Amino acid sequence: MDGNFGSTDKVLWAVSIFAGIVMCKIVYEITGLISREFFKGYNSLSKPTKIEWNNRGFSTFHAILVAAISFYLLVLSDLFDETAIGSIVHRKSLLSDSLLGISIGYFLTDFGMILWYFPALGGMEYVLHHVLSMYAIILSLISGQAQYYILMILFSEITTPFVNLRWYLDVYGKKSSMLYICNGVALFLGWLAVRILLFIFFFAHTYLHFEQVKTIFPLGFYSILSVPPLIAVMNAYWFLKIFKGLVKTLSRKRHAQ
Repeated sequence: MDGNFGSTDKVLWAVSIFAGIVMCKIVYEITGLISREFFKGYNSLSKPTKIEWNNRGFSTFHAILVAAISFYLLVLSDLFDETAIGSIVHRKSLLSDSLLGISIGYFLTDFGMILWYFPALGGMEYVLHHVLSMYAIILSLISGQAQYYILMILFSEITTPFVNLRWYLDVYGKKSSMLYICNGVALFLGWLAVRILLFIFFFAHTYLHFEQVKTIFPLGFYSILSVPPLIAVMNAYWFLKIFKGLVKTLSRKRHAQ
């Protein structure tokens, strides 16, 4: 494993991971405060529902944050410019390291809550998703390698706000609203774009750059070949459920007219 072990790096990791945990706690509390003031019915929700409501608040915030920064690093910055000299799998920056650390802090917090309240906040598929995500992010952060691919996967978190909004509307009794239907369509299209098509691009890119991918340290190399396909299978499974749910909602809306 190549060096990403400088004292400055270790301090950055610790600070960014801690920042991710603190971010979750702050947004969790702010979500509760705002909801009590502006959402009728929040105070009458059961305690488990309030916990999940607030939990989805910080998962939404994390998703928007990592998707925005990942998009900047992947598309707008020149960090991963294909025409630049040097292997794309060995590039990293202070910002990319910080983002990975914050995401580890988020996944640790969310994973802890999932286990503590299991299975109220998610079943075994969520446990597997978080374990695989933390494993891949930690490997990339420590080694400083394959961050291009990890950021690509993190960008797919952009679908999370749509998933959470659907849950909020369901709890709020708005499943028959136009907003629920529009959000369902947006979720379907977004999932198709970043969790299906983007993953196809991911696999195509690793294939076309396989000579570079082979230079990743052994554990990282085999993880790149195994972890993303597992996540892709879960994405496909959830996509099928989203598609069935959308068809059911549209059919119910059509029959109601």
